[in-house]
Amino acid sequence: MNAPEDASAARSGPAARSLSPGSPPGSSLIAQQTVIQVLSYGPKEIREQVITDPAEAQAFLGKQPVTWVNVDGPVSAELLSKFGEIFELHPLALEDVASGHQRAKVEEYGKHHFMVTRMVALGKELETEQLSLFFGDNFVLTFQECAGGDCLDSVRERIRRGMGKIREEKPDHLAYCLVDAVIDGYFPVLEELGERLETLEDDILARHDSRTPSRIHELKRNILTLRRSIWPLREAVNSLCRDAMPLVSKETRIYLRDCYDHAVRLIDLIEMYRELCADLRDLHLTAVSNRMNEVMKVLTIITTLFIPPTFIAGLYGMNFRHMPELDWSWGYPFALGIMGLLVAGLVYFLNWKGWLGDLFQRRPK
Repeated sequence: MNAPEDASAARSGPAARSLSPGSPPGSSLIAQQTVIQVLSYGPKEIREQVITDPAEAQAFLGKQPVTWVNVDGPVSAELLSKFGEIFELHPLALEDVASGHQRAKVEEYGKHHFMVTRMVALGKELETEQLSLFFGDNFVLTFQECAGGDCLDSVRERIRRGMGKIREEKPDHLAYCLVDAVIDGYFPVLEELGERLETLEDDILARHDSRTPSRIHELKRNILTLRRSIWPLREAVNSLCRDAMPLVSKETRIYLRDCYDHAVRLIDLIEMYRELCADLRDLHLTAVSNRMNEVMKVLTIITTLFIPPTFIAGLYGMNFRHMPELDWSWGYPFALGIMGLLVAGLVYFLNWKGWLGDLFQRRPK
């Protein structure tokens, strides 16, 4: 087994930031270095090496039953052309690799099959990255948009340790393992989005926050991005299971059906979270309306309580000559007493009718 340290070092480090949609190959938000990693293996032997020239990959082809070449980072037209010549790739498939914003799909090109998937990662924002995959009789070739971490390390470890049947199978099984790893990478993202939805729901019920609508919109946008990524991927996996493709064995189709089931589960979760986002928006609007009603209720009660004293004060403030009790020394306290009795009577009446409710209860800030 030949696994130099630079192969693992090339995969280490934080994940790179995604390219903006429609960005040409080679453009990125941060400087990226393209790494070409070759992993050639069979039941008894494995070789792993980082190369700098696509021509070096030819030395691995045919030596082992499966050769996996992974191009990690932006690729130039010249680099794509070299890979196309070595692996006899169709020019239309190479154009899809270069575009970088393709929907998930599967295409058959005689000696090889081409598949597009999208990997996802969730930080402050949801990031997606196109993974282009070719597989033929004895090779698997993958292209990743951005240099850095990915969700395929579990597949690499299974190959290195010889876990399961992966070292004994053909390239179509490796292609299944890669697609399965991409699909499984959606579950932690959805779990994190679910936790954010629960936290947002608690915040809506506990307190008012002017940023709540923007937080709901951000979560909804992330969920829609996931939906746009996983929906065509489900159809692509279904095509691998259903269509007669000579490079996909019957045994691999059985495993692909499990991938399809996972994709269906993801879509169900995404649809549930979409509905929850709509419910949270309605809950937020209802909470805002209820708080406004409570404010209006308090102001209305205060206004109602002050109407009778204001009427009495206004009436006696007109100073007509024959106004009752104007010359009485206790007239002023008498008027104040009447005002107090009226206010107390109104408070008793409103409380008896149940209109005060929990007005004086303390609420969380």
